[in-house]
Amino acid sequence: MIKKQFYLDYLNLLNEKILTVNHVNLFQVARLIKSKRKSGKVIIIGNGGSAAIASHVSVDLTKVGKVRSINFNESDLLTCYANDYGFENMYVECLKSHADNSDILIAISSSGMSKNIIKAAKYARNKGLKVITFTGFNKKNNLNRIGHYNFWVNSKAYNIVEMTHHIWLLSIVDSIIGKTEYPSS
Repeated sequence: MIKKQFYLDYLNLLNEKILTVNHVNLFQVARLIKSKRKSGKVIIIGNGGSAAIASHVSVDLTKVGKVRSINFNESDLLTCYANDYGFENMYVECLKSHADNSDILIAISSSGMSKNIIKAAKYARNKGLKVITFTGFNKKNNLNRIGHYNFWVNSKAYNIVEMTHHIWLLSIVDSIIGKTEYPSS
């Protein structure tokens, strides 16, 4: 039998992780992303659950944030690039096709050790893009050292890390549009 206490403990833990964010960095990232309304775009990448977060945040940035944003989650695109260049290189190749120097890359990896995400972040940084990372697990993970802004969740639980990333990223979107409450539809 599932106990009510499990949910109270779980939600308290999630809230604790969410509140560890560096608010100044969130503000600076929101300002940086908002500046892309005039030129450039935001590219968001991740694997698995992080890819789903990338899709959600990309749609919200574009629709309500009025910031051009893309992600590379089309199965035909990913399988083509992974087949031709290898899984570790697929995001680098996507960036070669779609990234401009004025863009921002948001790289999401719960472990911070996903080779395809790390390679893409390094490529983007070397190309002159601003790089923002979202990781968890071990703070000394490889991705957490690459970004101009690095957000880390002190947890080894995938869902805690991913939900914290999701909330932090959507808080940036809400900051850009200046809303925390929406009218019911």
